[in-house]
This record gives sequence, structure tokens and C-alpha cells, in this order.
Amino acid sequence: MTRSILIVFSVALLIFNAVVVAETLRLSTDGKTDYVIVLPAEPTPVEQTAAKELKQHLNTVTGADFVVVKESEVDAAKPQIVVGNSKRAKELLPEIDATKLPYDGIIIKSVGKNLVLLGHPQRGTLYAVNTLLEEVVGVRWWSSTESFVPKKPVLEIPVQNIEYAPKLIYREAFYRDAFDGIFATRMKCNGNMARTTPEYGGHHRFQYFVHSFFPLIPPSQYFAEHPDWYSEIKGVRKHDHAQLCLTNDAMREELTKNALESLRKNPDAQFISISQNDWHGYCECKNCTAIADEEGSQSGTLIRFVNQVAEAIEKEFPDVWVETLAYQYTRKPPKFVKPRKNVVIRLCTIECSFVQPLGEGEQNKSLREDIEGWSRVADHLFVWDYVTNFHAYMLPHPNLRVLAPNIRFFVDHHTIGLFEQGDGNCSAGDFVRMRNWVISHLMWNPALDEKKLFDEFLNGYYGADAAPVLKEYWNLLLDGAEKSGVYLGCFRNSTADWLDFETLNKTIVLMNRAVETTKDETVRNRLRREKIPVDLVTLKEYYSLRRKAEITGTPFTGLDNPQAAINDFFARCKEFGVTVYKEWDKGDDFKNFEQNLRRSFGTSAPPPDFCKDLPKDRWYDVQNFEFYTHKNGEHTFIIDDEKASNGQAVKMPNNHFEWATSYNFDTSLLDLKTAKTQAEGEPTYRLFAAVRCDAKTTEGIAMTLGIYDYKNKKGVVSKEIPVSTISGTEYHWFDMGSIALKPGHNFWFAPTKRPNEINAVYIDQIVVVRE
Repeated sequence: MTRSILIVFSVALLIFNAVVVAETLRLSTDGKTDYVIVLPAEPTPVEQTAAKELKQHLNTVTGADFVVVKESEVDAAKPQIVVGNSKRAKELLPEIDATKLPYDGIIIKSVGKNLVLLGHPQRGTLYAVNTLLEEVVGVRWWSSTESFVPKKPVLEIPVQNIEYAPKLIYREAFYRDAFDGIFATRMKCNGNMARTTPEYGGHHRFQYFVHSFFPLIPPSQYFAEHPDWYSEIKGVRKHDHAQLCLTNDAMREELTKNALESLRKNPDAQFISISQNDWHGYCECKNCTAIADEEGSQSGTLIRFVNQVAEAIEKEFPDVWVETLAYQYTRKPPKFVKPRKNVVIRLCTIECSFVQPLGEGEQNKSLREDIEGWSRVADHLFVWDYVTNFHAYMLPHPNLRVLAPNIRFFVDHHTIGLFEQGDGNCSAGDFVRMRNWVISHLMWNPALDEKKLFDEFLNGYYGADAAPVLKEYWNLLLDGAEKSGVYLGCFRNSTADWLDFETLNKTIVLMNRAVETTKDETVRNRLRREKIPVDLVTLKEYYSLRRKAEITGTPFTGLDNPQAAINDFFARCKEFGVTVYKEWDKGDDFKNFEQNLRRSFGTSAPPPDFCKDLPKDRWYDVQNFEFYTHKNGEHTFIIDDEKASNGQAVKMPNNHFEWATSYNFDTSLLDLKTAKTQAEGEPTYRLFAAVRCDAKTTEGIAMTLGIYDYKNKKGVVSKEIPVSTISGTEYHWFDMGSIALKPGHNFWFAPTKRPNEINAVYIDQIVVVRE
């Protein structure tokens, strides 16, 4: 690969069925063909694969036998489909030099009765074949194992005149199915994770995919003798949750040496990451600080350092891209320094809301401005985009309307590489096959109409009967999220703040109808799998939804028989190979998720004494199974506890101080219109938490708790609970006081990291009382 790929390629946008004129090419008649597939005299492995794929599919479509021959063997009088960069291709298209085509560029042209398919030497010819098969012949590859091949004994196609090269040279859709090498090639994805073999064009390889500072300069090897190579933080050289000292010349020379050695061992790498660790802790030494101050950002220190490393790498590896991050503390672009021509800047959308496109609205203004700023100083950007919900792969994630606008925004701002991180670990997820198919097509050609792509997949994959039902289902979800004003991040454990009760009821009815009215068993099973997300909402939010139904008098269309529903849910998870619930699942984590969800359908707790005489619409309680528990099995444990109100509680060992247990308030459960304070006119609530601790002392603080406003990204209130007030085996009510709860508020609990004095803290339940 050379950087000639970035030369402007003056072509028309790829508009499939590009030229429709009176003339056509008849490739077969009544299952017979006069055409032969012509390969170069010495075809490359990719060209051989391209011819094989073309023959296989054309044979299946037409019933004819398309013979593959070398150009030296072809009868000049026969009509030909010329595949690859051969002498015959040059005779037919003398103006085209395939060796100079932009990266992944394709040519599909008819010359008389002949058809020429070729492309950039890496894999362009195969992409040209796949484009013809998909967009002209009508083949559809929905997934790695599911496709549609039309039957056309008479195959007539328009005269072709396509020249196209994608602006994104690196395209990766991070879904489990997309890792299949052949399917990745058919989707024209070429990223690091795809298992694409050389005969299918291979794929881009990273040396160190990301966060490479410590892999290149490991503290275990260097810190003892060279503490000055690592961050100075508050006057002390550190390596724990720290970075490197980027103005230390000796460290830079060693890192450069190690980077070069790693590339020599991995000669197929096209990218090497020279990037910060996945935390803060940048160096505060005098020299690093002076550069950061001058540049107005820590990115200035980073880019000056990376430029020096990249200059050395270019001398030996001129075609390797040196990637670094604009992430967290380096996201703001520098004032003066510009990245070298072989440096690519990778930005991440991890802080974004995925219900508003990046190019518009206030939610993502900060990142939008940073991307625009980087595009003014850097010729080449790379974006790590997040297109799933990492805390709950299988919950509905209403981001479909931002996928295409965001890809276009990236491309319009010098992005040459795009890593679309979906739920690569989950085999079911939230319509992941549709997401992968649409995203892959948009990365190849951002000008495509995303509405038509979604419609085509819905109709082609789920059938004409189910497609309008599914479209209505998705429009309900998307409209609801947009109207809610939710800040839709990529780490969410609940839909309660954007999916209201009425909309959920409608989506349940729609998905049930889609499944029940579909006769084809294959399609019906696809729909049973896609019903998992809305069914998971009804299981996770069952008690909240039941309370809403009771308070509002509205029927709940969800679970008539919760036990049967949960059995069916996990039976389908097993049927469809689901073994993970969230990004970090490993070992028995999914089994623990199943166990905890099943346990949530246990014994209901009696009302606390202070609520016994209150009307039902004045209060509600939240049990442990409605809490979000972070790192369950490590930071949190759901345990049996005979002293808890329903026999179960959340245990948090006191060896950390993470907000590991939390609850997103569902204020729609209460009548907000009549809950007014005289002073502010806002609804107020009294919050109580039933907690205890197991301690060896009576001194100090046992745990902290509070309210955080995720919508506005600020704390509302926090409290400390002394050991002396909650120590023992009995639960004690802690009164948080009066609080004006709003959508987006989250109730969090944390231990105090005193393992020698406090064994653990326990949370039984929360009670919310309208004042």
C-alpha cells in the first residue's frame, strides 16, 4: 500500500446500475452462455478468487456454465468477462492503469459485448466482482451464512461504466458476524479484526491496536532504572495509572527502537499505534507542561513526540501509518504543531449522545468542534465510533438515525479510517445483522440513501409481510428517544429514561404480531431472535412496569406469566448462541446475569412502616434486582440475606470506592403535576435507603451515596453514612432528605475502601416518597 491512495480520484459517485442506455449485455439465455471469464496469464491469488466467486454466482443465477480461461487460451471471437489486470484488459481499456488506481478502487466497464472487471491490486478486482454481483445481478449477502441469489436463466444487464474508489481506506464493522473473512470482503470491510485470508485480499493490520505506551515501554522493564521516562505527577515520577514523559529524548529513542523492532517482526502491518494509555496521568514536568501551555492542549506535547517517532519510522517503513489518539486529555487540537504526513489522528466518540447526529444539535457540540479543529490541522483522521450499548448488548439502542449522518460527517472532515465498534461479542444483540449490513454499505459509499438500505434489508431479510411492522417498531423507538431528550450514551443499563410505558406496550404488540403472522420458519426464527431486546426490557423493568400499570390503570401487554417468559427468553439465548450480556463478560458472567435476573422474580417485600398508610400513587420501593450493579462478581454481589426485606440484598466489599450500585429514577411513576414545592414549583421527593455494614470498627465513614445528574453531567447531592449508624446485621433506614428528582437522575452507592476495618456494605432497598 502506498499513500498514492489519497490522490484525488476524479470519478462519478458510485451509483449502482450506473448507466442505463438502450444497449444491454445478455450474459445468458435459457440457462446457456457464450461468455467466458478471462483471467491474466499469471493471475494473482485475489484475481483467481474473483474469477471463482464470479463463476460460482453466475452459474447459480443462470444455470449456465461460465468457463474460466487464461487470456492466452481465449477465443477472441467469444464475448468475454475480463477479470483482473491482464493484457486483454489493457487492450480493451488502454486509458486505465490498474497499478495506479486509488486504494480499493474498482473499474466496471463494458466495451462492446465485453465486460471488464478490475481494481487496485490489493483487492480491488474482487470488490469489482462483488459490486457487479450485488448491485447489478441482484445477489444479496445478508450475513456470513444467509444470502439471496436470484434465479435468472436470461441474465441481461445494462452497459456498465463505473469508476469508484472509497474515501475511507480502512473500514471495519466490529460485529461477530463481520469477522468472517469472506463475508467481510463481500461487505467491502478490510479492518484489523476481519479474518480475511490473502486470496480474498487480506486486511489491514495494526501493530498495537491502541493504548501502546506501556506495551512499548513497559514499567516492569524500565521504571526501576529510568523513572524519569514516566509521568511526573505532583512532583513524583509514577507509572501506576500514568503516561510517559514525552520530552525525554532517551525514552523516545528507546520507544522508537522498540517500535521499529516490532514492525520488522510484523512486516504485514500497515498501521502502528503510538498512543497514550487508557487513563489520564499525563506528565506534569517542566518541559512537558511548557509545550502543553504553548500549544493550549496536552495534544501539543503528544503530537511533537509522535512526529519525531513517525519521522524515524518513515525512513524504514515509508508506507506504514503512525496512529495516535486524540482522546480524553488530548482531544483538543493543538494551536501550532501539525501531524506529519504519515501520522493519522484517531478520535473517539465515547462521550457522545447517539440520538443526535454529530454535525448538528447541542449534545455533541464539544466533540464536533474538536473534530472540526483537528481536520484543520491534520490531513488524515481515523475515528473509533461506538454504535452499540456496551452495558447491555441486547437492550434496544435507538441510534439508527445517526449512523449515516455521522459517517458522512467523519468523511467530510478528512477521515480515512473508521472503526465502527458494535457488539462483536454477542451473537444476537439488537438487530445486529441489519446494523452490520447498513453500516458496511455506508462506509463503502456514504452517499447511499440509508432509508433505502434499511428498507431493503427489512424486506429482503425479514420478508414483505414483517417489514412494515418492523419499520413501525423502529420508528416508535427512534421517535420516542428523540422526543425524550435523552443523552443516549453507549454505556446504559436501562431504557426507562427514553422508552415510555405507552410506547413499550406498542412495540411489544408489534413484535408479537411480526412473529405470529410469519409463516416461513426461517424468517420466523430470525424474528424470534430480534424480539429478544424488547423482551429483555419487559423482564428487566417488570416491577417498574407493573407499578406503572397499577398507578395509571393502564394495561401492561408484557408478561402474563413472568416465569414462563423468563424461561423462554433464556431458551432463545441458548438457541441463538448468546453467551455474553455486556462488553466485559467472561467466564460465568452470563450465567450470573441469568441467575440474578431469575432471582428478581422472587418474593415481594412488604411496605416499610412509614409507607403503610400512604396511597399507592405517593410512593414506590426499589429492590436490589432493579439496581445496576457494576462488575458483578467482583465489586458487587447479589446475596441471600434473611434480614433483607425480600430475602436478598446487594453486597459491596469494602476494597474499592466505585459507584458500583446505582439506580436510574423513573419519575414517570409519580404524579409530577401535583407534587410542587412552594418555593421552586418543582416536584420533590423524600428518599430513603435501607443499608447496613459489616465492620470491625465503629469509627469513620462506612459508605457514601448520592444523586448524580447524567443529563447535565453534575452531582446533585452526596452523603456520608457513619459506621456507627448502620453497623450490624439489621438494616437501617437512611434519610437522604428532600430532593427535586428529574429525568436523568441516578442514585449511587459506594463503599469507602477500608478493607482492614470494614468487610462490606449492603443495600436492601430504596423507597421514594412524593412530598
